[in-house]
Amino acid sequence: MPYDFSYTTQRLTAHIDAATYISHYRRPEEFLGYCRQCHNYGRRYGCPPFDHDPLTILERYSQVLIVGVKIVPADTSLPISEVHTLLRPVMTTMNKQLLEQEQQLDGQAFGFTGMCPYCGDEPCARIDGQPCRHPDWVRPSLEAYGFDIAQTAHNLLGIDLKWSQQGLVPEYLTLVGGIFYNPND
Repeated sequence: MPYDFSYTTQRLTAHIDAATYISHYRRPEEFLGYCRQCHNYGRRYGCPPFDHDPLTILERYSQVLIVGVKIVPADTSLPISEVHTLLRPVMTTMNKQLLEQEQQLDGQAFGFTGMCPYCGDEPCARIDGQPCRHPDWVRPSLEAYGFDIAQTAHNLLGIDLKWSQQGLVPEYLTLVGGIFYNPND
């Protein structure tokens, strides 16, 4: 039976002071511990470990724009194994929008975890010690810098993360990214 990969989306945003976001939502010991358990750790350019201290980037900015997208699949029988097929077009669109806003705000964007929307199924060049094929596009996720996305989504966007049940995609999926920036005075 062919699957229906259609969906609807809802874009959500919130603004928060950067120092507040860092102090209330960043727990690097806990969340980087989760990253270390992932097969992408050290194998993708958007994933830790990084060759810099994330706080040196974050502390340059005074504000954060949190951007979320709620993705509601039309097909409730879609197996979780097909989630990347469903997410890829949304991630590509959202990453493009984040990069455009990063330019407009002269800030630092943070994308989404998991697959690289630019290299497709090709393995990340980091695995072979080669430079990133798309360094102007790839951004780390907020999780990769130690942020709690479940609390970010719940407290700032008013949405709870949903998880797969019985091998099927949940009633909706959530992507959360953001941009650290300094307002133009």
